[in-house]
Amino acid sequence: MRLALVFNPFSYKLHEENLRVVQRFFGLFPPLSLAWVAAIAEQHGHEATVIDARTLQLSPDDVVNRLREWKPDLVGFMMTTYMFRETLEWARHIKQALGVPIVFGGYNMRVYPEESLMNDVADFGCVNSALVTVPRLLEELEGQRRFDDVPGLVYKRNNGQIVQTPSAAVAEKFTDYPFPWRSGLPNELYEEFPTERKNFTVMVTSKGCPMGCTFCEASSTAYDPRTVQQVVDEMEICYHQYGIREIDIFDYEFVIHRRRTVEICDEIVRRKLDVTWACRSRIDSVDEELLRKMKAAGCIRIYYGIESGLQWVLDELNKKITVNQIRDTIALTREMGIRTLGFFLVGVPGETVQTFAETVRFSKSLKLDYVQFSKLTAKPWTSMWHEMVAEGNDYWRDYILGLTAEAALPRPWTELTNEDIDLLTKRAYVHFHTRPGFLLKHTLRVRSFAEFKRKFVGLLEMVFKQENRSEKWLDKKKRFEAYNPF
Repeated sequence: MRLALVFNPFSYKLHEENLRVVQRFFGLFPPLSLAWVAAIAEQHGHEATVIDARTLQLSPDDVVNRLREWKPDLVGFMMTTYMFRETLEWARHIKQALGVPIVFGGYNMRVYPEESLMNDVADFGCVNSALVTVPRLLEELEGQRRFDDVPGLVYKRNNGQIVQTPSAAVAEKFTDYPFPWRSGLPNELYEEFPTERKNFTVMVTSKGCPMGCTFCEASSTAYDPRTVQQVVDEMEICYHQYGIREIDIFDYEFVIHRRRTVEICDEIVRRKLDVTWACRSRIDSVDEELLRKMKAAGCIRIYYGIESGLQWVLDELNKKITVNQIRDTIALTREMGIRTLGFFLVGVPGETVQTFAETVRFSKSLKLDYVQFSKLTAKPWTSMWHEMVAEGNDYWRDYILGLTAEAALPRPWTELTNEDIDLLTKRAYVHFHTRPGFLLKHTLRVRSFAEFKRKFVGLLEMVFKQENRSEKWLDKKKRFEAYNPF
């Protein structure tokens, strides 16, 4: 069978956690989930391709023309809750043009499996992992079409009835996955805002996070790592086959298993891989010895989940770290020559203008190289989402069913309005990045004209472009400009 997977472009949505300009410059990343699906299909003797329409700036008709030449038996899409409607329209266009069945996968299918098929587009949905479901689905499409026998599938019968099958009897392990399919991806085009070397890609070396942060969809999920050998083998393949020189490891918490992290670093050094890499870490997961190992193995950036500069907020979010730990870890990381990015939240429970101003001042005092201020949002499967659903307000379900308009979600845990939060977020970015010393330091660090252009244009848009042009937003903007809390 021939499986084509399409990664469609998407526009900014009002319910996103990032500002419009941040989303625009966030980066172009390979569609790793689809790349794994393609690799799984090929591992079972099928043919697969991935069309990254977002990075290649392809129109729906461009993709249709490519698919006509390739002649797929099944076309798949990664379905996120945020982008459900936009992806649905892309799938509809392709289905009408080619008449091929459509399968959806991705995070949204876990949360709303049946609702995601309540439309005239989707034929199948992969509820959890593709590892077992996709090969079995292709086998049945080619053979007897006994879809009830495909584990972890949601599908429509001929009468329109939606059926969900039980998950596979044997629990999968991340070590069972093949290496992602990268052979047809535009690896030379991928980059993120801090990228210094090309080609660039992303990797995932573990699933899940056992920590219990209240705002995270992965909170208290099982930790499932790939082996040290698999991780470094994938790095080596990226280096030799695709010319990749910089990798961002997208694990929720890469260094949570200290011994594994040390062994990965030792193996990178042993193989003399000229690859630089970044990762995400908790503040309390690193120490001086580990940071030295990571630096020697090519780690150039660590993205830390800081969230706030107030201890009571950290406790409310169940971060289980202290403000002093944050200061010590950031200082130590900088001392080791590793650049730091701090993730912060805007609109946390009990947030006021004054409390967020303290967090912004705290972020500047840490001398971070990069920051990301995200608007706290009740994302599916977070504790805040569960509370919202328990109160009878399931915005995301209504959104994918087409029963509600796209909107910014309410944040009942803070007295700040959504307009307040947008303005505070924008002001925080501007205040952090326009400090003369910060600008000079980053200008001197730029390694290419492309990097300079990306960062300079991003700064100009952050400073001068409006996030919103509604009368209510503009009125609040005037009042905020007259009062500088930072």
